[in-house]
Amino acid sequence: MAHDHAHTHTPPADLGPAFRWAVGLNTAYVLVEGAAGFLTGSLALLADAAHNLTDVAGLLIAWGAAVLAKRVGSGNYTFGYGRATILAAMLNAVAILVGVVVVVWEAAHRFQSVVEVPGLTILLVALVGIGVNTGSALLFMRSQKNDLNAKGAYLHMAADAAVSGAVVLAAAGIMLTGWHWLDPAVAIAVSLLIAFTAWGLLRDSLRLELDGVPEAIDRQAVATFIDDQPGVSNVHDLHIWALSTTRIALAAHVVWEGADADAFLDHVTDELEHDFGITHVTLQLESAPCERAGACLAA
Repeated sequence: MAHDHAHTHTPPADLGPAFRWAVGLNTAYVLVEGAAGFLTGSLALLADAAHNLTDVAGLLIAWGAAVLAKRVGSGNYTFGYGRATILAAMLNAVAILVGVVVVVWEAAHRFQSVVEVPGLTILLVALVGIGVNTGSALLFMRSQKNDLNAKGAYLHMAADAAVSGAVVLAAAGIMLTGWHWLDPAVAIAVSLLIAFTAWGLLRDSLRLELDGVPEAIDRQAVATFIDDQPGVSNVHDLHIWALSTTRIALAAHVVWEGADADAFLDHVTDELEHDFGITHVTLQLESAPCERAGACLAA
């Protein structure tokens, strides 16, 4: 007996307004920074403007994925399009890491050939960048705790805020000491910190993309919970995976000898959602253990 029990659970937070504000703010900042770069002849500002333009692209990808995740399933995509949010988180992590490599590469070259930069102009523009990127990160702060896609956008903006803060410090240091090597040195230090954070995001998104059990779920605890229910003698073929960055699914075979199947299924699915956050549950009830050798995965 197979049963798929669907509940009306709290939907993921609507990130549309957050993405609209973040895209708008960052697009405006790119225009301001690009104009400042052209007017001052600062290659550093132009390069950072190009980097921030990729940030806008990353936000648009994450936004598009969030919109797709709300669409209902179709005949060909029966689970819907929620996994687009996982892919967006992965792309955001990759984009951050690629940006880190580019910055470190450029910084290493600047150690060999020091480039004089307009300290005051860079400081002022970077101060604006801190405000824009910090404000954008705050838009995703609450949602990023439970949504890997929102976490990708949050980390992207927080990383840029950190870079802008480092640029302010470097620019101030250059103005006070004339040490132009501070610019690449600070850039490398901040980039390494950002890479560490981005690597965690990439690891988590790759785990979900490969149908790994979400990190927040204790698979053994789930198996024990089902196995301890009255009438259950065995649980096998237990699979737990992510449908999106906010929705988790479970499927399992349960050897059960009770009398009221509907009551049992209602109770188990309610508890799995309440205690573990698993919102899409499919249980196949069996009267005897699976006898196909090697075909079943024990709990």
